[in-house]
Amino acid sequence: MENHITGQTRLSGLFASPSRHSISPLIHNTAFQALGIDAVYLAFEVNQSGLKDAIESIRTLNLLGVNLSMPNKQLACHLVDELSEVAALVGAMNTIVHDNGQLIGYNTDGIGFMQSLAEKNISIQGKKMTMLGSGGAATAILAQAALDGVKEISVFKRKNQTFDGVKQQLKKIQEKTTCQIELYDLADKERLEAEITSSTLLVNGTPLGMTPYEESCPLEDTTMLRKELVVADLIYNPRETILIREAKKQGCITMNGLGMLLYQAAVAFKLWTGQEMPIEKIKKTLEKI
Repeated sequence: MENHITGQTRLSGLFASPSRHSISPLIHNTAFQALGIDAVYLAFEVNQSGLKDAIESIRTLNLLGVNLSMPNKQLACHLVDELSEVAALVGAMNTIVHDNGQLIGYNTDGIGFMQSLAEKNISIQGKKMTMLGSGGAATAILAQAALDGVKEISVFKRKNQTFDGVKQQLKKIQEKTTCQIELYDLADKERLEAEITSSTLLVNGTPLGMTPYEESCPLEDTTMLRKELVVADLIYNPRETILIREAKKQGCITMNGLGMLLYQAAVAFKLWTGQEMPIEKIKKTLEKI
């Protein structure tokens, strides 16, 4: 890639730990160059101990804004001036926009996921979905789905010390929307099968399937999957997890997390620049890696 750094070049980036594996710099720098925007995107190794100072540097250095990844998504909510509706609802954010000295936190994960569904002509408005896991991205997706008119969401997670806290958070999302949301124990296999059977969409929001859990699948029995079901895995590396592979065998429509990654980046890009990300060009770039 050819970069021309000038005295006017603006900076954006990723605050995460670890950050070096991220493909976000490739996505955003390709977009900046394609549109002739005088800006660059870098990955910074930032953990919770350095997050406050890093976020203040957005103002000090006049950055366009930054993306945030784990473990910074929740803590950052207390370090910005304003939160979007979804970021406030889920208590986590992945994007900060610098707007004339004000730092505004957004969560673009949910919007990105919904747009990746729309790209495949999949509509879940007025329908039911089942979510495996309740982490930051999973919660952002179900919150956005609820706001966008999904009728019912069944969430499954391990019944550990965070179970009751998640239940309260989901109750708050339900109260702010018209969506019916229920939380179940992931160990309840009978209930899991019943909820998946009555759903239009199944989403894996757990780490099972990615490094170092590549040989794991969030479902012990994948024969419960049926061909009318859409199966989405938020994991994009590897491109095909065991869940996706098994879902294909059952004739399901499947999608990995690459679409969500691309579209959530596109939302952040537009918030920073006011311009649409050249999606098709970015897709061609990602196909090469």
